[in-house]
Amino acid sequence: MTLRTPARRASLGLVGVALALVLSGCGGGSSTTDCGLNGCTIAFPRSGEAAVSVLGIEAELVGVQNDVAEIVVAGQRVRVPVGAETEAGGFTVGVESVTASEVVVRVRP
Repeated sequence: MTLRTPARRASLGLVGVALALVLSGCGGGSSTTDCGLNGCTIAFPRSGEAAVSVLGIEAELVGVQNDVAEIVVAGQRVRVPVGAETEAGGFTVGVESVTASEVVVRVRP
């Protein structure tokens, strides 16, 4: 028989909440998201509104110029070239691809 202390129950509850946040993803506009244990992949359209809520934060595609995406993550604006990563708002942000119709971004804790 295992005894569960209030502290242990609370820590298990926090782990559950954190896991739920990681696995949840809410698309915005015509953006699509795919979230898992290692973060979220977001496919932003190149035109129209491009903002989503993932991992408990807001991510928004501002624009793309010369294969460099300008993205706002958790209130911090960054410029990320295709194939590169940077830090923003405590998250790692990478641009996986840029096409004529979409920009694929990866956000992970």
